[in-house]
Amino acid sequence: MQIDVIIIGQGISGTFLSYYLQKKSLSFILIDESRPNTASKAAAGMINPVTGRRMVKTWMIDELMTFSKNAYQQIGDELNMECMTERKIIDFFPTPQMRNAFIDRFNEDADYLDLPASENEWRENFNYEFGFGEIAPIFLVDINGLLSSFREKLIADGQLMEEKFDINELHTIENKIQYKNISSDKIIFCDGINGVDNPYFKNLPFAPNKGEALIVEIKEFPSSHIFKKGINIVPLKKNLFWIGSSYEWDFKDEQHSENFRMQTESVLHQWLKMPFNIVDHVASVRPATLERRPFVGFHPAHQNIGILNGMGTKGCSLAPYFAKQLVENMINNSIILPEGNVQRFNKILLRS
Repeated sequence: MQIDVIIIGQGISGTFLSYYLQKKSLSFILIDESRPNTASKAAAGMINPVTGRRMVKTWMIDELMTFSKNAYQQIGDELNMECMTERKIIDFFPTPQMRNAFIDRFNEDADYLDLPASENEWRENFNYEFGFGEIAPIFLVDINGLLSSFREKLIADGQLMEEKFDINELHTIENKIQYKNISSDKIIFCDGINGVDNPYFKNLPFAPNKGEALIVEIKEFPSSHIFKKGINIVPLKKNLFWIGSSYEWDFKDEQHSENFRMQTESVLHQWLKMPFNIVDHVASVRPATLERRPFVGFHPAHQNIGILNGMGTKGCSLAPYFAKQLVENMINNSIILPEGNVQRFNKILLRS
């Protein structure tokens, strides 16, 4: 079989890379072993324009918000689904200091931030002492629905191999890629945390971190907003909510922990004024990077071997943007944004 591109991994990066390759009529095969605890599948799917205790704008957010809105609208229309909605975060202040920090940032730059007309609006649902601020718009991606629907399309189009990728079967022959019975011009790794052990890219400064979340049933609870007080309550569907997430840099494995469950359950009992029922507990390891910037482009010594990885906690906003940049680079030799271009690590990649 002769194709243009082999893609490894069908997380959010592999999905959008496939989508943009289809738009350019390039042939591809995506190889992916279905696993329940990947970073994409365990994510809440939020695109949040501000971050941290100082409520600063995230990197490139003004451009990414516009691009993401269009990208998810387009792919959703083609899959006949609504895969992204706009929401608002109700950000409860855990301390007076956090309240002051929010107000200071609001006075400096009110983009995406607002203060409520009444701080009593949510007292029927929550216990809180120091008021709250509002963050809007937030984009909430139905990431599991999107990945599942796009996977069905790949299967129907004969473009998915559901198996574990075996690096030992990969060979480069006269600037061609050979994998088992597939010959292609290029191979691109969108393999998430597996990229840490990829022999072509293992020298890149990955900084994996583990995240956990609870899936909780809360009957008659508002699903119109996202609620935050240290942890996030994110609506999934009627009466079902994603509660998280943690950021653990020193971890032994990717399994969920009893400690996270107990701590999160305790926080919810103190914060919520209504009963809840834990129905699931998910965990995954994110392919974050030391610079908090992605890895996009082709290996300096193997220019038909590429990577689209390192999205960390911002995968829902970064993956569509950089997937399109990578495809445009392949076809038109257009520039990949330098902050994301893997060529910034050429020296260490040449030592691989």
